[in-house]
Amino acid sequence: MKITDYRPVRSAHQYFVPIGSKNMAMKSPVENKRYHFIGIGGVGTSALAAALMKEKAIITGSDMQGSSLTDRLSQDGAKVAIGHSADNLPEKLDGVVISAAVKDDNPELQAARQRKIMVYKYAQMLGLVMDRYKGIAIAGTHGKSTTTGWLVCVLKKLGIEPNFVVGADILQFGSSSGVGSSDIFVAEACEYDRSFLNLHPKIGAILNIEPDHLDYYSGIDEIVEAFAAFADNISSDGVLVAGMQDVNVVKILAQISGKKEILTFSIAGSSTISARNIKYTPDFTQFDCFHHNNILGTAKIKLAGEHNVRNALAVLACAQAIGLDAKNVINCLGDFEGMDRRVMEKAKINGVIIIDDYAHHPTEIKASLKAVRQKYGDKKIFCVFQPHQYSRTRFLLKDFAESFKLADMTIVPDIYFVRDTEKSKNEVNSQMLADAIKQKGSQALFIDSFEKICDFLKDNVKSGDILITMGAGNVWKVADEYIRWLGKNS
Repeated sequence: MKITDYRPVRSAHQYFVPIGSKNMAMKSPVENKRYHFIGIGGVGTSALAAALMKEKAIITGSDMQGSSLTDRLSQDGAKVAIGHSADNLPEKLDGVVISAAVKDDNPELQAARQRKIMVYKYAQMLGLVMDRYKGIAIAGTHGKSTTTGWLVCVLKKLGIEPNFVVGADILQFGSSSGVGSSDIFVAEACEYDRSFLNLHPKIGAILNIEPDHLDYYSGIDEIVEAFAAFADNISSDGVLVAGMQDVNVVKILAQISGKKEILTFSIAGSSTISARNIKYTPDFTQFDCFHHNNILGTAKIKLAGEHNVRNALAVLACAQAIGLDAKNVINCLGDFEGMDRRVMEKAKINGVIIIDDYAHHPTEIKASLKAVRQKYGDKKIFCVFQPHQYSRTRFLLKDFAESFKLADMTIVPDIYFVRDTEKSKNEVNSQMLADAIKQKGSQALFIDSFEKICDFLKDNVKSGDILITMGAGNVWKVADEYIRWLGKNS
């Protein structure tokens, strides 16, 4: 297998064309079209609605509750209803867009179908909109939110205003989406339900591939097959950015080689872009960036952990693929503050450090705890981990049990229910996970309620310790409640 060396596919100015000029000068196909969003207040749907409004589409929508996102859309001219009712659908409509949370019994969805209005899933409409732009899609089992947000920050720092949709808030912008003046669109690409196959980007990144979403996929072979289809969807004159350290990604490279440009990245590996001489400190991580054996510059980033070195390399590779100068990109990497709920320090009160993290897969848990250890040393770590999905917990139970070795005490509440069947609920529970963690030599407790967990923390966490709440559900509420209690007792 021969992986082609890096060379810019085209000059950067060809990508960053202001809306209304060159290829965007013709009338938009959605101008004056009317679209109704069911679940318009979501991270992705709100950004997509804003992008359509930018192209002069007429947007209405609804959601169960208002938010800053729905307020922003209303201020920009969208008509947003709170609550779901068939009456929310305008008389004239060209399409209805539904978020992943919308069920078949939603009254607006039922009314749209009865009226034979075209219904688009969010990912389908995102793909259609991105086809109007120079798309960059970031995929992978882990790290895609951080890498997508990081790339957005670098582009903005270099004076390029992208359109973007990320699965979490970018801390320094306080937003997970935005509409920019360039014709580039950066999006996080999710593999669940094969959603990312609706995208046809100019640049597609695959960071890593591991077993996940096993309520949908039959196993790793089917997952690799889906990622291969995503890579194949990248335009023929585009670039695949690939994490060379992942054995499943390498399998895909053999299929794609010769069909389009491939730009690989790794830590100290035989890849196009690599990091060497990595130095971890409590305040920053520093490493040298190489293009093969030629040094490009030294990066100094604020994020801890080896996984974030790889994420930074993916950002550098994507930026180079669109013709940006490597030294300028490397100089900007250190400006990124991070993403909401990604090893995010929320407070330090009475000598206790409180961190919140989104990790919900064994590999992510290991990476996050390793990053905490690299940053904070041998402080005692209390980890409150809320499992996300019964099916994921059951399929990956052995891997989860191995994941908490760097924590001194792991507290496990009930599993967060989402997309699960009653059969799945009957096959695994949090006590089983706590027992499995203990069998691997680590301390663990099952405590069934957040209130009881907070009581345990009040009695056991001392000055100099670390509390990290972890999971994709609502476990962040434990951190917030404990912070409030510390504040009152400081």
